[in-house]
This record gives sequence, C-alpha cells and structure tokens, in this order.
Amino acid sequence: MRRVIYSLYIDIPKEDLDYQTPYSGDDIPKTERTKLEFIKYYQQLIECKQRYANDIGVSFVMFEYDYQFKQYKEWWNNNYPQITEYNIVNFYKIYLLEQLSKEYDEILYLDFDVVPVSSNNFFEQFNLSDGIAIANNNNYAKRESSLLWNRNPESIRSPTAKYWNCFALLSNNGMDGINDVFNTGIIGASSKHVQQMDYFNDIGNIISQMDELIEDELYPEVMRQMFGWDNETIWSFLVKKKDIPIQWLTRGWHVFYDKYNYVPPDSKLVHVINKQFKEVLEYYEENYI
Repeated sequence: MRRVIYSLYIDIPKEDLDYQTPYSGDDIPKTERTKLEFIKYYQQLIECKQRYANDIGVSFVMFEYDYQFKQYKEWWNNNYPQITEYNIVNFYKIYLLEQLSKEYDEILYLDFDVVPVSSNNFFEQFNLSDGIAIANNNNYAKRESSLLWNRNPESIRSPTAKYWNCFALLSNNGMDGINDVFNTGIIGASSKHVQQMDYFNDIGNIISQMDELIEDELYPEVMRQMFGWDNETIWSFLVKKKDIPIQWLTRGWHVFYDKYNYVPPDSKLVHVINKQFKEVLEYYEENYI
C-alpha cells in the first residue's frame, strides 16, 4: 500500500489578491493577512507536516510556486480569464490529487494552514476504500432561500454561497439541488475514488454553465451575486452527479480554529482558519505525541 501526504503553498502576488473582508479584530483584508502569516510561519508549517508524515511512515510532498504551477496558471488564464488566482490555486490542489492518485494508493491532502498536533495515524483511522474522508460546512450554510431575502449577499467563499451555487448547478443539470457543502482543506482519498470523480474531465462545460448561472434571472440577484467558480461547489456537484462515496471526518480530524481560539484536547489535525498560527504552533510544540 503506497501512501502519501501532500500540501501546497502558493505565495500569490499582492496585486493578484482578491479583496476579502478582514478577520474579526483585524484591519487588513483576509487575503493579505493570509499572505503575511504564511510567509512568517512558512518553515514551521512545512516542518510540522513533514514530522507527522515521518512519524506515521508515509511519504511527504510539498508543492510550491514552480514551473509546473506557472504552466497550470497560464492554461487557466488563457482559457478562462474570469477565474481568479485564488480559485486557480484551489483547482491546482485537486489537479495534484489526481496526479498523485496515479502513483499512490491512498493520499492525504493538508491545506498549508493545517497543523498536525498528534501522531495518530490518519490512514489507520479511516478505511479509504469506504469513501473519501472529508469534512462539511453544512451547519454554516443558510439553506432556506427565505433567509436570503432583504439582506446583503454573503461572501462568494461562504458556505451559503457554495450551497446555492451548487444547488443552481445541479438544477441546471436536471438533478435535485440539495447538496453538501464540502471543506477541501483536508482530504483523504483512495486512488480509485479520485479517478472515479475525474474532476476535470468536463471542466469546460461546467465553467460555462457557472458563467451562465451568474446571469440567469431565474435566481434572485442577492443569490447570483454569490455565484462564482469555486472548487468546492464543483466538488459537491460531482460527488452527487457521480455518486462518489463519502465518509465524514470524525471528531478531532478536522478542527476549525476560527472564532474560538481553543484547541480541544482530542485534536489531531487543526485547520487554522483565522491564521493565528502562533497559538496553535505553541500548542503543537507542547502537546504533540
């Protein structure tokens, strides 16, 4: 059984960052804060993942802003100039998942802002032949359309935006629009299910449909303002369309460190959403076993 952990760090040039409202208590855009904190904690964020891979006896591969990514980015820019660099990076991590599935039997992807705080073996905890192991943000999505009326649209990156964008995409393809809102910050998958998903096989058609949905007056403007080209929207669409088996990550395996700056004692993989790496890395140094 060949297994690998991989992560991705793309230092997006400041001029290519899209604006996102600041984190709570901050005074600069989220995208700029993320860039600054990744640079500051770059080495530690690599070393903690490498250590975890070593401890559980699997390979670790780090991908960065290299020739391969530049070629990938150029392809998107030439063919779909409406796609932001942020979205290109998130498509790239799934492209890498597909590439690694040709060489490895099981793969664990960790966003660069994920910190392993325990040496518990992910691959022993989850039988990936049963389905892709991933978390959802369903509880954060406003699934009742009435909740969207008479209010400002949420961010295009919000769970609500992803839910309704996927709802529209599914409906456009003659399917029930009900869907799960996935978080692809941590993904455990077998090569079989990655290849079953075949994420990019019909990507041109999917992007074209998403373009059209942004202009489709069937949906209220407040909803269409949240539509875009999000990788997790497409992921959810393909999971339902192709009936991909899914298993939800259990407690501790995708801990969202965001509104509450607290690392639960049963944590294994901490996703530092708010980019407060100092506190989480201190916890890691004191508690990693």
